[in-house]
Amino acid sequence: MKREGVLYIISAPSGAGKTTLCREVLDIFPRLRHSVSFTTRQIRPGELHGRDYFFISREEFLRMVEAGEFAEWAEVHGNHYGTALETLEAYRRDGIDVILDIDCQGARQLKEKYDGGVFIFILPPSFDELRRRLDGRDADSPEVIERRMGNAAGEIRESRWYDYIVVNDLFSRAVEELKSIIVAERCRTRRVLEAVSQLFDICEE
Repeated sequence: MKREGVLYIISAPSGAGKTTLCREVLDIFPRLRHSVSFTTRQIRPGELHGRDYFFISREEFLRMVEAGEFAEWAEVHGNHYGTALETLEAYRRDGIDVILDIDCQGARQLKEKYDGGVFIFILPPSFDELRRRLDGRDADSPEVIERRMGNAAGEIRESRWYDYIVVNDLFSRAVEELKSIIVAERCRTRRVLEAVSQLFDICEE
């Protein structure tokens, strides 16, 4: 059976846990891939170039923007992030489902470009918990944390236009909810019909 790959676009305020959730479901679904974004931000301890992000200079990023090499891109918290157009098109063409862990600006761009994308927003249980998680990462300065907290309210307001919202309070429950969304979307009628259209052609002969 062959169908177009499904794009699962996942957004959240920084510290809500979307990256950890994405990694968990990638382990659950062997046919699901992660789209590695390009970014100009500094690499953090434990991150790897090519696994977590492609870490590039601002000059190289802007060159790629000018060349039209991004399906979406945005400036977030003073850094640039983008998804390579060629990689995304290859996944869809080859029938490979892919998770994109991107911000709201990029998600809006993809909603305008791609019909059938599945948009999922990850919410923290509270602002207090969000701050606790950001503090606990020990990866950002107090100034950066304050900026992230300040942006969180606007990002959360954007969640209203997403297809699904998952509250990451109890991690195991959030994983089950995200897993259920992926399974349900794979069974959506039009996606299945893409793959088995030949059956219906035979039945109508």
